[in-house]
Amino acid sequence: MDHLWLVFGLLSAFSASLVGIFGKLGLQSADPNTATAVRAVIMALFLLCIVILQGNIQQIPAIIADKRAFLYIILSGIAGALSWLFYFWALKFGKVTQVAPIDKLSVVMATVLAVLLLGEKINLLNTLGVSLIAIGAVLVALS
Repeated sequence: MDHLWLVFGLLSAFSASLVGIFGKLGLQSADPNTATAVRAVIMALFLLCIVILQGNIQQIPAIIADKRAFLYIILSGIAGALSWLFYFWALKFGKVTQVAPIDKLSVVMATVLAVLLLGEKINLLNTLGVSLIAIGAVLVALS
């Protein structure tokens, strides 16, 4: 159980890698904003099915009732939507091999924001790793 974060993290990374590939193929004749909206509807329906199958649909009112949590979930949704809008626009005009590495600068930005806004601590090894991600993303995208 201690390593479930790693299993799910790797599954997330693999799934995310397919988003770029399938997105680039789908954007060949589609408007990025419209494609992102269609994708969002599909995601919402898929996730709603998962929640229903898990028997967790009754938890939705509790999430909405917690005003603070709901506000942050709303803001997260808006940030996610903006991220995907910009990602699909980038894919429309760039190569997956350029866009995907630059998109992963979100790891660097999330780490910096977590330290500044959430007070999370990182050590020297974490700092080195995040720095290498930044350098690697730029080198891969520019080559």
